[in-house]
Amino acid sequence: MEGRLIAYKLLGEGRVAPFSRLVWPEPGEWLEAASVDPCRSGIHACHALQLPPWLALGDLWEVELEDVLEQERKVVARRGRLVRRVDEWHAAAQRAFGVACGEATRRRAARAPELQVFADDIATAPPAPVCGYMAARAAELQEGPEGYDAERRRQAQWLIENLRLKDRADAGSRWSRWFGR
Repeated sequence: MEGRLIAYKLLGEGRVAPFSRLVWPEPGEWLEAASVDPCRSGIHACHALQLPPWLALGDLWEVELEDVLEQERKVVARRGRLVRRVDEWHAAAQRAFGVACGEATRRRAARAPELQVFADDIATAPPAPVCGYMAARAAELQEGPEGYDAERRRQAQWLIENLRLKDRADAGSRWSRWFGR
């Protein structure tokens, strides 16, 4: 377990966590868990580089975590608090993310026509999380697990740069371990 770190969490309207339905307190107030047991108890969030598979509709929040357990696809902590809503994750940014995923998928389809269905589906402008998944899946079909990982890294870099997210400098070296590849 580590000390303190900055991570990210997607919450629905009213700061409601999507899986637990827990309502997070106001920014700055600590939320505490009795124990840290991944997928069962604890405060779940992710590093910016882990974010693409977790994208969902709702608000993206920067969170501060204490007593953190690192997992392959997430981080789980004993304590967490909202630092700020990432206002840069607005409708226009979500559309731009979808467009970036569509462009990457169109480039793949130009080399592998069987992937054109993914490019066509993304062109219908589904929600950003769907675009991200479809682009990653097309990459996986073309290049295997390494293609999936590379596409998710590209998406994470887009999010980090365009939303001005923070991430640990050494996190990239663990990318494929986080995705179980």
